[in-house]
Amino acid sequence: MAYSVKHITNFRYKPAVRESVMEVRVQPRSDARQRCLSFSLDVNPMANIMVYRDYLGNTVHHFDIPGLYPQIQVAAQALVEVLPAPLPNPWDAGEWEDLDARIATGDFWEMLLPSQFVRPTEELEKLAGELNLARRGNPLQLLLEINTALYEAFSYVPNSTAVDSPIDDALRTRQGVCQDFAHIMIALVRKLKIPCRYVSGYLFHEAKAHDRSPAGATHAWVEAFLPELGWIALDPTNNLICAERHIRVAIGRDYADVPPTRGVYKGEAESELSVQVTVSPVDSPEPEELPPATVIRSRPLANPDNLFFEQQQQQQ
Repeated sequence: MAYSVKHITNFRYKPAVRESVMEVRVQPRSDARQRCLSFSLDVNPMANIMVYRDYLGNTVHHFDIPGLYPQIQVAAQALVEVLPAPLPNPWDAGEWEDLDARIATGDFWEMLLPSQFVRPTEELEKLAGELNLARRGNPLQLLLEINTALYEAFSYVPNSTAVDSPIDDALRTRQGVCQDFAHIMIALVRKLKIPCRYVSGYLFHEAKAHDRSPAGATHAWVEAFLPELGWIALDPTNNLICAERHIRVAIGRDYADVPPTRGVYKGEAESELSVQVTVSPVDSPEPEELPPATVIRSRPLANPDNLFFEQQQQQQ
């Protein structure tokens, strides 16, 4: 399936700020599961955009905008083909002994250790006890069980957490957005000594699918490594095994590695970030207008260097 993806991010400042340095991770990956056929990134005010690949193979664009300005717009457009893949069979996933043997000879340590947003806590231990979290069956069967359990135990509530919320916020209230679902699942899976990583990207929404996560936003899910199947993608927000509707942009230990935008600016300004995302099959008519924007507002924090972090986009 081939998709057209449009992702527009607007930063507004009051009063105007001077100089912004930003990096952007919004270009879909090209790998065995999908191919990014074309990609463009436009920035207004105009900037000299540079690009590199980070150590996990994610494409990162970065730029510096000098001068005084009240607004920045970052507009990305991609054409991406997601390749069909059969659903994994639990009986082809290998046993726990196979997993341990593969981990012992592979380089998976970063996806097994705690990271910025994925750390053991008392609230996590409570959930693990409720789920009777322990190695049983085979690894894929248990992963599917956890995926479903999180979907059933937690409510999807937009704006119930912030972009930098720890997992305890969602664990206490039993509600969150896809970013929280992914972090909690990663934390549980790593406790089982299964390598697990965070995936940021987009989800194509079909009316018949009844997804809980909304259209018009970025999405997040997880990938866990199994010896015979490789990295298996699971979406606990929607209780799915990821397939052709999931478009991968970046992978990391957790959200801290893969925010769509990240940067700093000079100036003491209140800021407003708005995001609009559309994902549509290439053979369908272009939407007449973009969906309503997701808006985040913030106030500057005291900083002796007069530098302030740009807003980041929470993954819904």
